[in-house]
Amino acid sequence: MKVLVTGGTGYLGTALCSRLRAEGHAVVPVGSRDADLTREGSLDRYNATAFDRIYHLAAWTQAGDFCLLHPGEQWILNQRINTNVLGWWQARQPQAKLVCMGTSCSYDPEQELIEENYLTGLPIDSLFTYAMTKRMLYAGLLALHKQFGLTYLHAVPSTLYGPGYHTDGRQMHFIFDLIRKILRGKLYGEPVVLWGDGQQRRELVYLDDFVAILLRLDQKLDNETINIGAGEEFSIKHFAELICRHVDYDPGRIQYDTTRYVGARSKCLSVKKLQALLPDVRLTPLASGLGQTIDWFLSERALLLPPAA
Repeated sequence: MKVLVTGGTGYLGTALCSRLRAEGHAVVPVGSRDADLTREGSLDRYNATAFDRIYHLAAWTQAGDFCLLHPGEQWILNQRINTNVLGWWQARQPQAKLVCMGTSCSYDPEQELIEENYLTGLPIDSLFTYAMTKRMLYAGLLALHKQFGLTYLHAVPSTLYGPGYHTDGRQMHFIFDLIRKILRGKLYGEPVVLWGDGQQRRELVYLDDFVAILLRLDQKLDNETINIGAGEEFSIKHFAELICRHVDYDPGRIQYDTTRYVGARSKCLSVKKLQALLPDVRLTPLASGLGQTIDWFLSERALLLPPAA
């Protein structure tokens, strides 16, 4: 297949492009240096190729409290990105199937996180704008399918983890931030201060597992939303203790700052639909996945764990 991947130089995009190439596909990764997706016509340079798949991963966001601090910019920039990508798909690549990423934060945390509830209720306030731009992306998929018969797959991932994360200094998703803080405590004796009381709960899926599942679902499912998660969640304190065990750091030294932003208290996707479609899926065990991620962190110590100035 001929495949174009927006966000193809990012964390998920790099892993996806590598896997697609390994399977023999011709892949065009599109990063911010290749095309400014906030500008209409930015993808026209690729018009001459008739793509079989478009994977739309690009989004303007970061982890931590980024969404809380940049709601207006997130609305404007992500709406532009999604409108331009979908407009190009409809006008120039209607033969392609578009596979794109939703977000678990689009769900109302007071309801069951099943696919039928993706547009129901309200996301939490701190992530409201980003979550709603992702809902609007899904609305665009529905509209273009309804009017023009275009084919899509809308995947909603839980938090991804594993080697190969960003090393450019941007805010990190919670699990990478936990690893970074605990390793700095271990290596340099710095205080380890985690946000919240440690009881907020999160779900993780190993990056390579997610990519493998996504590619399998692409072959089985059209014009639907599908959650891709582990189906179980653990407390931040539990994750921290697993990391401490791996690096031989006393978890009793960790401090919890209950004044800091923590987001949703719980966020675990229902994976009943996924399990029915792919009953043979086996995910990387959490302890093993965390171990590989920690080892990668140490291999990138100069970038991720530099001594304090």
